[in-house]
Amino acid sequence: MADTEADNNDVGGVAAAELRQFIERIERLEEEKKGIQDDIKDVYGELKGRGYDAKAVRKIVTIRRKDARERQEEESILELYMNALGMA
Repeated sequence: MADTEADNNDVGGVAAAELRQFIERIERLEEEKKGIQDDIKDVYGELKGRGYDAKAVRKIVTIRRKDARERQEEESILELYMNALGMA
């Protein structure tokens, strides 16, 4: 009974029960994230097994996440730098 009372009391201005709920939610989400990361890893393994270049696919996924304007700006800067270094 003492534990229940302590959980519901504010300790130093912190509601222990509410804080515990937040922490437990974060822990559940971290577990879900781990599962999703494992699934993504499996997909990359599968595409690699079919002969695709995983590194190139990762780059494409990263590029597709960006909006067109941001992507165009990055490509322009990269091209400018490569030209400056005589790489283009």
